[in-house]
Amino acid sequence: MIEDDARVRSALARALTEMGHAVRTSAAGMEGLQSALADQPDVVVLDLGLPDVDGVEVLRMLRAVSAVPVVVATARDDEPDIVKALDTGADDYLVKPFGAAQLAARIRAVLRRLDSDDGPDTLTVGQIALDPTRRTVTLDDQPVDLSRKEFELLRYLMERPGAVVPRRDLLADIWQLPYSTADKTLDVHLSWLRRKLGETAQRPVYLHTVRGVGVRIDAPE
Repeated sequence: MIEDDARVRSALARALTEMGHAVRTSAAGMEGLQSALADQPDVVVLDLGLPDVDGVEVLRMLRAVSAVPVVVATARDDEPDIVKALDTGADDYLVKPFGAAQLAARIRAVLRRLDSDDGPDTLTVGQIALDPTRRTVTLDDQPVDLSRKEFELLRYLMERPGAVVPRRDLLADIWQLPYSTADKTLDVHLSWLRRKLGETAQRPVYLHTVRGVGVRIDAPE
């Protein structure tokens, strides 16, 4: 839990602990970010009005390296703030004041969504194995650490092995963005994903770009 208000932090942590959760708290954004990366929690509860760095920026940094579910719990109730947080990667948004029981219910709902994945237990293409439920990826039996969007991009392609997936579909379904030939969002994430899979655009192994059309994933020959 990343929350700067000591009374709120203490009360919520105590109540969640009594409900059976193991809770670690931080009063500032960077401290909380480091704790989340070190402790690998099941859920992060994140305030936005933090003393050192805005909570949305904390969320953005966390999403670059982790797919951990995030429940934003904040006093900001303006629609643009809510939309911005959700677009940045929040899984739920809770406006203060609220009770610990409501927060606990939101946490349970987020965890249920993770556990209720209807897809296959494991997706495999060549030596890449992706577990949608545990949100893990291995290559040659070695773990691959992916950001949330990198994971979603790889999963989307692995659900369609051998098919050329149009850029338009990737932008719309993964980033909720309209298609634009000038948009580099997909190219940047594809480059990061390739690097983590040990390949490049010039020397593709699994990820193949079909110029002017889209992207295809195939097992190497």
